[in-house]
Amino acid sequence: MSDELGPGAVTADVVGIGFGPANLALAIALEDRSRTGAVTARFFEKQAEFGWHRGMLIDGATMQVPFLKDLVTPREPTSRFGFLSYLHAKRRMMDFINRKSFFPLRTEFHDYLCWAAEQFADRVDYGSEVVELRPVKDADGVTRSVDVDVRRQGALSTVRTRAVVLASGLEPVLPAGVEAADRVWHSSELLYQAEKAATGEPQAFVVVGAGQSAAEAVGFLHDRFPQAEVHAVFARYGFSVADDSSFANQVFDPVALDQYFDAPPEVKEMLFDYHANTNYSVVDDDLIRDLYDRVYREGLSGTRRLHVHRVSRVRGHSSGADDVRVDIEFLLTGAVTTVRADAVVYATGYRPGDPLALLGDLGGGCLRDERGRLRVGRDYRVQTTEDVKVGIFLQGSTEHSHGISSSLLSNTAVRAGEIAEALEACR
Repeated sequence: MSDELGPGAVTADVVGIGFGPANLALAIALEDRSRTGAVTARFFEKQAEFGWHRGMLIDGATMQVPFLKDLVTPREPTSRFGFLSYLHAKRRMMDFINRKSFFPLRTEFHDYLCWAAEQFADRVDYGSEVVELRPVKDADGVTRSVDVDVRRQGALSTVRTRAVVLASGLEPVLPAGVEAADRVWHSSELLYQAEKAATGEPQAFVVVGAGQSAAEAVGFLHDRFPQAEVHAVFARYGFSVADDSSFANQVFDPVALDQYFDAPPEVKEMLFDYHANTNYSVVDDDLIRDLYDRVYREGLSGTRRLHVHRVSRVRGHSSGADDVRVDIEFLLTGAVTTVRADAVVYATGYRPGDPLALLGDLGGGCLRDERGRLRVGRDYRVQTTEDVKVGIFLQGSTEHSHGISSSLLSNTAVRAGEIAEALEACR
């Protein structure tokens, strides 16, 4: 396919792999910068349409970040792609103001993302999976461009570019030895699987995990199936509150990222550990209070549906035709309780997709640190050997270099602007 394109041919300045919030923010940043020099971009997304955590769009659930940390405002408050512009376009500005909250409903923020994505429909190919990146070397053996092979409805096509931006998102994680099945779910599929379960008369669910997704799943199942018991299982004594205090939130500020990037490795690890409770295995205080109140009220009524298995773990489970039997170990004594459930839900988080899996032969020219991780510059460009001139940028998979905000919305707008500026140098 490379020969068909002709030597040195370039059909797009940049190819974006994945089109979730990260590369959507990049598309916006490139559009906002078009006055300083147009960069042609093409994006490829495996999903058939734009979507962001659709399986967890629980009615009434709110965002954990304020609306000002949208796709663009921290970078360019006057951009027409901000959340306030969305509200104005939908004629819901005053309704939102009267709600008196900085935190949009999750379904509302998803609608904002879809609204923004629709404005770039001519630059995105949905239902298209990037299957391979193939270096294109010149007569001197230098890789200055890359062929991106894309599969769509069984057919392969190729785009040649001088830069790629990998934003393939997060992958759901299940514990070792656990595989998804009809009665074994990851929380990312919660709404879809719950609708299937609703065709019967489920009697019980087990939810494993101590973070926001786990707590939301517990509350959702408890509401959605008023006849069913819900068992929450986690190793802590109770759900821990997320630290969203003003000082702690400064760890997500751009200046903090600059400082983190230049810090010694041991200081980076220290900061990451100190502030993990801003995001990992923690729950909003309002939700914790709500779940505790449910347990309290059921204790008063004598009708217990919500069971909290603290300091516990799932030792194993076995699925039958009509149920899944879950063995829950109380870690303080080793006692095991077996719960018969209609499904077990693992809210056990996500991990970044492996960028090396897509880079293929191009990965051989990427530099790594002493722990085998990709070396990434401050502008999110992967550092390469001298014979690789293709720009390779990462949106995600950079926690080791850029800190805790790597996979979060908090820094999306600023990061996209920095990458857009760097891409102009790759033209």
